Amino acid sequence: MNQVALFTLPNCKWCNEAKAYLKSKKIRFNIVDVSKNKHALNDCKRHGCKGAPVVLINETWICGFDKAKINKELGIK
Repeated sequence: MNQVALFTLPNCKWCNEAKAYLKSKKIRFNIVDVSKNKHALNDCKRHGCKGAPVVLINETWICGFDKAKINKELGIK
């Protein structure tokens, strides 16, 4: 089973889109609010991500809400 984490910011349109998309695909995921978790924010930055959302699937970091990359990593068509 894939381990999925969604790093978000409050009131972020693309974060809400990503949440809705993962829910619609029945993907289980953990939400991490980077405005409250500075360690998680630093992890995102260290992997080259400059904004939210960031999707972490197993060991793959996806910066932004990129459906094609998310689908590829999860094996969704």
